[in-house]
Amino acid sequence: MDAHEVNRARAKLALFVADVFASVPRKDQRAKGDCYLRGLMVDGRRKSVQAMAARLPDGNEQNLQQFVNQSTWDPVPVRRRIAQRMVPLIGPDAWAVDDVSFPKDGKMSVAVAHQYCGSLGKQANCQLAVSVHTVTDTASVPLQWQLLLPKEWDGDAERRRRCRAPDEVGHREKWRLALDTFDELAGWGLVPPVVVADAGHGQNADFRDGLNQRGIGYVVAVRSDVTVHPHHAQPTAPAWSGTGRRPQPRYRDKPSSVSALTTGHGRQAFTEVTSREGSRGPMRSQFLALRVRPAGVWSRRPAQAAATAEHNPWDGVLPEVTLLAQWPEGAEAPTDYWLSSLPADTPIVAELFRLTKIRWRIEHDCRELKHGLGLDHFEGRSWTGWHHHVTLVTAAHAFLTEPRLAPKADTADSPSTRTSTPSRNC
Repeated sequence: MDAHEVNRARAKLALFVADVFASVPRKDQRAKGDCYLRGLMVDGRRKSVQAMAARLPDGNEQNLQQFVNQSTWDPVPVRRRIAQRMVPLIGPDAWAVDDVSFPKDGKMSVAVAHQYCGSLGKQANCQLAVSVHTVTDTASVPLQWQLLLPKEWDGDAERRRRCRAPDEVGHREKWRLALDTFDELAGWGLVPPVVVADAGHGQNADFRDGLNQRGIGYVVAVRSDVTVHPHHAQPTAPAWSGTGRRPQPRYRDKPSSVSALTTGHGRQAFTEVTSREGSRGPMRSQFLALRVRPAGVWSRRPAQAAATAEHNPWDGVLPEVTLLAQWPEGAEAPTDYWLSSLPADTPIVAELFRLTKIRWRIEHDCRELKHGLGLDHFEGRSWTGWHHHVTLVTAAHAFLTEPRLAPKADTADSPSTRTSTPSRNC
């Protein structure tokens, strides 16, 4: 937006800020929040505090620096209000788990480490965060952010002190952070219709099991080397000799990789599916859906643990899911694979294909978050500053998303005007 467009939206922005920043106790802090949002939205290559303050007639660099880096306002209630406002407005088809990387110089920015950086496509110095987004084909908004604190930070008291990392926060794997986020959002009264994720999360059997335990359906990407048994395969146990432990039942045939299994069915087994309209017309591809049982020790452990927890003898049966494979025209073999816990009769056309491709919306909106709103332009180093900044970027993105959605749905009452907290569900 140029400066004139931002000025024309000032009245609407003031109402938006009054709502989503109602938990911020001080009027001057809310005013700085309004100013920071305008700085993020106005055109400009860099969205550092210094650059934003220079573009705004009421911009004060010192005030904005203090607001984002040192101020004690809590970003969590702000994100909660944004989520409660945006989820019913968007009417999500799914929630998407995403990994976001922030390239950094030096080693003093909070949570920075030499690790894989998706933005650069290589190992590099960066921060990593796990985000959860509410999404449809036409819109998405981040609901929550979790900054990944690398293992090396657990024992680095000096860097933790300088960056003001909370004592209770330590390293947790990305898949655990994602599950923690779903638990937190459930505490807000928000439950996903279905979860979609890339192979970075979908490959992890513990992540899939965590979703199952929470009663959350999923459609997640996996790599071609994931091994599975056909759904009709049955575990058996050898006859017991009468001495020693009874042998446990197990699958006697070696599992197949998803690539070998689907390729073995031949292209003739794949069905052409048409999904949403793309930039070049309807999206079409060849798909095959099979019922399978994910194999391997990481898939077996959760199933065995669940049986043990219920004091049932382990029967060796692995959970059944749907494997979806895509074989594009011109390719020599299938290229993409997903596992889905949705019911076996879920239509490929109406649901699975659409859900496998819905993450494109996240990738599209991530460009606006990063390049348009300066998600990765933050130059501060503190834990507090990082969380304040991503919350403010989320608020700016939500404000810009609202007018793009038509027809508009009613949102929950503003916490600044209601006397009780309504229950929220989605």
